[in-house]
Amino acid sequence: MVEPFRVEVTVRGYELDTQGHLNQAVYLQYCEHARWECLRAAGITQEALLATGVGPAALENTIRFHRELRGGDELTVSCAWQWGGGKTFRLRQEIVRADGELAAELTGVAGLLDLTERRLVRDPADRLRALATHPDLLGL
Repeated sequence: MVEPFRVEVTVRGYELDTQGHLNQAVYLQYCEHARWECLRAAGITQEALLATGVGPAALENTIRFHRELRGGDELTVSCAWQWGGGKTFRLRQEIVRADGELAAELTGVAGLLDLTERRLVRDPADRLRALATHPDLLGL
């Protein structure tokens, strides 16, 4: 099994809510950032996806919050891709504080959308494998 891809993030003051902790919507943004960074590290840019007529489509996201995050907290956001058959794949992501405490975990279902047909492509793993220079970062 491949180790999950990881990216570092620091909580910025403007991301806080009125209670002084990270706004719940920003957790999704951190996870999205980690997914794009993982794709980029695997050799797949947004431009390459668009040039081939596909784009990622989030179908379902669930976040479980464990610990609050505050301004200045340093985090690691992971991204692990889980492949099966069919048009969709699963993602598992963790947001971990510098002290090792799990702050949140995201599980999601996604696919690759054919931007012309507006339908999910049949084999997203095959499509991403063909584009990637480092498919192992995607669990492929």
